Amino acid sequence: MTHTESKKTNVAILGSTGSIGTQSLEVIKQHQDKFQVEVLTACRNSQLLIKQATELKPNAVVIADETKYEKVKEALEPHFIKVFAGTKSLEDVVTMESIDVIVMALVGYSGLKPTYNAVKANKRIALANKEVLVVGGELIMNLLQNSRASIYPVDSEHSAIFQCLVGESFDTIEKLILTASGGPFRNLEIEKWGQVTPEQALKHPNWCMGDKVTIDSATMMNKGLEVIEAYWLFGVPIDNIEVLIHPQSIVHSMVQFNDGSVKAQLGIPDMKLPIQYALSYPQRIKLQEERLDLAKIVSLDFEEVDTDKFRNLKIAINSIKKGGLYPCAMNAANEIAVDAFLNNRLNFAKIPDLIEQSTANIVSISGPTIDDYFEMDKEIRHKTNELIIKGI
Repeated sequence: MTHTESKKTNVAILGSTGSIGTQSLEVIKQHQDKFQVEVLTACRNSQLLIKQATELKPNAVVIADETKYEKVKEALEPHFIKVFAGTKSLEDVVTMESIDVIVMALVGYSGLKPTYNAVKANKRIALANKEVLVVGGELIMNLLQNSRASIYPVDSEHSAIFQCLVGESFDTIEKLILTASGGPFRNLEIEKWGQVTPEQALKHPNWCMGDKVTIDSATMMNKGLEVIEAYWLFGVPIDNIEVLIHPQSIVHSMVQFNDGSVKAQLGIPDMKLPIQYALSYPQRIKLQEERLDLAKIVSLDFEEVDTDKFRNLKIAINSIKKGGLYPCAMNAANEIAVDAFLNNRLNFAKIPDLIEQSTANIVSISGPTIDDYFEMDKEIRHKTNELIIKGI
């Protein structure tokens, strides 16, 4: 390597076939002089994983669905790409010495153990999986303090807050303000929520996201999870984190300081910017995407959230106030509820009822271990499925 060359950053993308994963690859393709794909993983989408690996030539891939292993191995053998399969491989691949940064884009609870292992391996993590900190925030943040690992947020709201805080002292923060689009049912009377179909709920007005996140946005559970994530990432008391509905999705979040000033980060609704910022920080590098044209914005509107209508937001915030294993239980119940709704097994209006019933009377503990989280997750998923079968 000459003195004019610099080492490329080796990137592992866990969940490369999902919405965040595919957009991460688009960012990397724009900056192939800076980033090199080292590892790609997928859950079941072997066809897209093969296509991505054939184009980008990573060192290794992981397909979580072991029934797809032979298909992936045969397709990638001519390219000399290592192929692994199964959940254990997904959890272990993050420890590879050749990996510099990991984009954690796995959906839901599945990201906890890989993130746990990545922190133990002192990796830089671009975290797009909010459930990791929702479920195991206490565990992960305590582990982080005793390692050389680092976590940079990819969620647009948390990236916005992070960008607002660069150069600021954390003890000057008065309030974090997360913005929410309000989803597709912001103006729909709650009496009509029982008629909502999965197709309607998946039509987000501003963002292109995966199915689970899109449904969470429609119920505003997504914003509740983001409040919990912000609590762990930035160390701000939960009562000092506010949510405002902002239909235009231009202001991605704000920070209010102790002198009364408010800083905001604005941009078009596009996840590539926060993905790139997490990969390149502390540098800002050029991104070839549409620019925000302030002259064309008619208005920027903000309004309070009706938590009687969007009960999931209140359910999520109450879970972190209870602490211990409550957020883990809440998250497990929500994941089962969302899946049931998407598969026409649960009425949309019944989602918050199911979560509340599933998490009632749980036995929580202080200072839970990773095994405690796994046991609680398993218990609540079973209980939630039983309630669905009984016909909540």
